[in-house]
Amino acid sequence: MDEDRRHRWAIGGREYERSERRRGRRFAYEELCPERTALVVVDVVRFFVTGSAYAASVVPRMRELADAMRAAGGTVAWVLPAVAARPDPWAVEFYGAEAAEAYRRSGGTGPPGERLAPGLVPGPGDAVVEKSAPSAFFPGRCPLPGVLAERGVDTVVVCGLVTDVCVAATVRDAATLGHRAVLVADACATRSDAAHNAVLETVYRSFGDVRSTAGVVALLSRGAAGKV
Repeated sequence: MDEDRRHRWAIGGREYERSERRRGRRFAYEELCPERTALVVVDVVRFFVTGSAYAASVVPRMRELADAMRAAGGTVAWVLPAVAARPDPWAVEFYGAEAAEAYRRSGGTGPPGERLAPGLVPGPGDAVVEKSAPSAFFPGRCPLPGVLAERGVDTVVVCGLVTDVCVAATVRDAATLGHRAVLVADACATRSDAAHNAVLETVYRSFGDVRSTAGVVALLSRGAAGKV
């Protein structure tokens, strides 16, 4: 299996032109204040990484983003699927019993900080939380909003798995709750380039900025240097 199969991600030129006409610039958020910014890493557990070359390829960029966020003075939050005692009846009806049981166990076993995919280790000041819905910002289903509020966070940089399910849901709900949202295009993955890029265009058009890992790291570096 190719362990570095990266998405060929892109946003159409017409989408950039539309935003440039509306607001006079390509990106809504041209600066990041690290102290008010959190990297939110969604569902990067063995269940979703094992057997997926797309997923495996983004793990190094998640490490890079986490290192940059910590160095700049921001927050890193790891969000894991909660492991319920039994499958939700809705999931059994919708997915079927076998798939519902697999998803129930997708978060893994053991302490939350040890359930991340190989190569990812939370830092001492990182937040590690569980969610019981696709979105980490859905009211009442994850402690993340409260954790970020306590730290004065108003901007979220989102990456993780999979792009068109839990990552997309998290970005949409974060924006709905008033956060400045940035989706990291090359630090998310799903089953195909087409599915991945459809989310990027929708997010960019209606919910938040879409940047590369290098672009986010550069913004954090500028912010940490006191230019924000």
